[in-house]
Amino acid sequence: MQQITRRRLLKKSAGSAVVAAGTIALAKPTYAKLGKNEEIQIGVMGFNGRGKSHIDEHQKAEGVNVTALCDVDERIWGDGQKRLENAGGSTPAFYHDIRKMLENKSLDAISIATCNHWHALGTIWACQAGKDVYVEKPASHHFTEGRKMVEAARKYNRIVQHGTQSRSSEGYRDAIARIHAGEIGKVYMAKGLCYKTSGGRGTRGNIGWAKTEPAPKGLHFDTWLGPAPTQPFHTNIVHYRWHWFWDFGNGDMGNQGVHELDKARWGLNKNEFPVQITAFGGRHTGPKDQGETPNILTCAYVYEDGAQLVFETRGLTSNEEAGEKIGNIFYGSDGPEGVEGWMTLGERKAHLRDPKQTATLELEPVGGNGNPNIFGNFHDAMRSRKVEDLNADVLEGHYSAGTIHLGNIAFRLGRTLHFDPKTERFINDNEANAMLTRKPRPPFNVPDEV
Repeated sequence: MQQITRRRLLKKSAGSAVVAAGTIALAKPTYAKLGKNEEIQIGVMGFNGRGKSHIDEHQKAEGVNVTALCDVDERIWGDGQKRLENAGGSTPAFYHDIRKMLENKSLDAISIATCNHWHALGTIWACQAGKDVYVEKPASHHFTEGRKMVEAARKYNRIVQHGTQSRSSEGYRDAIARIHAGEIGKVYMAKGLCYKTSGGRGTRGNIGWAKTEPAPKGLHFDTWLGPAPTQPFHTNIVHYRWHWFWDFGNGDMGNQGVHELDKARWGLNKNEFPVQITAFGGRHTGPKDQGETPNILTCAYVYEDGAQLVFETRGLTSNEEAGEKIGNIFYGSDGPEGVEGWMTLGERKAHLRDPKQTATLELEPVGGNGNPNIFGNFHDAMRSRKVEDLNADVLEGHYSAGTIHLGNIAFRLGRTLHFDPKTERFINDNEANAMLTRKPRPPFNVPDEV
C-alpha cells in the first residue's frame, strides 16, 4: 500500500482498478521553539474525559504550559494534577467556575473539553476576556450559538480552533485535495458513516434508568447545568451519558458523527448550509430506557446546487459499508475526459477508485498551515495571529455542528425542512426556528450581542 505524502503523485496503473491512497496516521507533532518570554500559558476547562488529552497535548508542546485547570467536579482535581505533573507540568491553579479562571490575566488561552452545552458560552466568555480558545466538537449545542461564537472570535480578534482534528492530518488533507481536483469526477454525493457501538458507561444501547438524588459532595451541579434547564441530578447524565439527553448532548450525530460529517462537507467543498433537510430514525434499545436521542438516525441534506450529503448513525450492531464503519464514501461522475469513480475515507485509510485510471498532477494538501497536530496548529496560529493559519477555524466548526443541529431538528419534528443559508433560518417555519436556540437560564446566557 502506497504511503500518502505531501506531494505524492498518483500514477496511471493499467493493472489495477483500485489505487490505495495509503495509510493515514497523525504525524508526530511539531512545534515552534520559543524562548521563555514567549511562553504560552493555557487553562483547561473540563478534564474528566477528552480534557485529559488536552492536558497532555498542550503540556508536551515546546513553549507551552498548562497552568490552570477548571472542572465543576472537585473529586477529580487530584487526578488532573497528577496527569499534569506526569506530562511535565507543575501544580496548577484550580477552579470550579470558568468565570473565575478567566480572571487569571496570565492565561493566554482556554482549552474547552466540557459537555456540549457549555462549549459556546465558554468560548464566548473566553473571547470577551481576551483569551484564545481551543474548543472541542461540536462547536455548539444549539444552532444559533455557533454564529455567536464566530462573531465573538472576530470581534475580539481571537484565535479559535475547533476540535475536528482530521483537518490537520496530512493524509486526509491529501485525499480531500484529490477529490477537489476531480480525480473521481464531480462529486455529487457524500455519505457519512457512524456505526459505533460500545458498552460500559458510554453505551449506545440501553442505558437503563437512574433515579434522581442529591448531587454528590464536591460536584457543583448547578454550574455543571450552566446554560441547560434546571433539573435534578441523576447518574445517567454525570458523567458521559449526557450525550443521549437533548438538554446536554446532540446524540451520536454530535459526538462521533460530527467528525465524519465535517469530512463529508469538506470533501463536497461546501462552506455553506444545505437548503433541504430530511431525517428519520429512532431510539432502539429493547426495553425503554432513559435516553432521549436516537441511536439509529439517517439524515439527508441537499445543497443549493443539488449536491447531497447523507449521514447515518447506528449505535447498534451493523455491517460495514465499503469496508468502513466510521468514515465517508464520496461518489463522483461527469469529470474531465469521462472520469468517474468513488473514494472511501475511513478512520485509518483512504481508497480511490478510478476506472479510467487517469494520471494526476502533484497537489498541495488543502487547508491551514500544514501542522499535522491540531494542538500544534493552534499554538502556531496563536503565535502568527492569523486566522487563516488554523486548520479548523471556528467558522468551519459552525458549518459542521450547525448541519448536525439541522438534522436533529428535522428528526425531532418528523418532517422535511427548508432552510435559507443566507439568513440561517428555516423558511416559513416558526416551530423549527424556535428550535435553533434555547430558552436562556440566567446567568448562563449565550448573549444576543457578543
